[in-house]
Amino acid sequence: NALATYRRRFVGFIFQSFNLIPSLSAWENVAFPMRFAGISRRERQRRAFALLERVGLADRRQHKPTELSGGQQQRVAIARSLVNEPRLVLADEPTGNLDTSSGQSIMELLAELHRDGRTVLVVTHDPRMAAYATHQIFLLDGCVVSEEQYRGVTGLV
Repeated sequence: NALATYRRRFVGFIFQSFNLIPSLSAWENVAFPMRFAGISRRERQRRAFALLERVGLADRRQHKPTELSGGQQQRVAIARSLVNEPRLVLADEPTGNLDTSSGQSIMELLAELHRDGRTVLVVTHDPRMAAYATHQIFLLDGCVVSEEQYRGVTGLV
């Protein structure tokens, strides 16, 4: 229970596959984690609307996930990850399902979150995302390796 409380209060998760609830609207998906924090419906709606506006989706807040593009669904997922104001945001391949333009806008949003004082950890295979990183850690077969080792084995330049 203590671990679940810690995650709810301090960690925001952005999943590669969005993990939105198909039967809920965008704002209801964003507001959903607050139900477990005992926040009133009115406050949940206020926060969800504000976050959807921040990610550029205020006009799509009543739409269900199937009515949104991949980039829009990812922005809903990002808003949901921020709704409990976490200190740490964990993003698993946040651009993996997106076109180049949408992916760039997602990474710019994550960089903005970092500038606002949040710790943002992004796991990605996309070398273009390195431009947004303040630090990089290279993993190979579950072990931390140097950039040279990583590039030598993977053949990436």
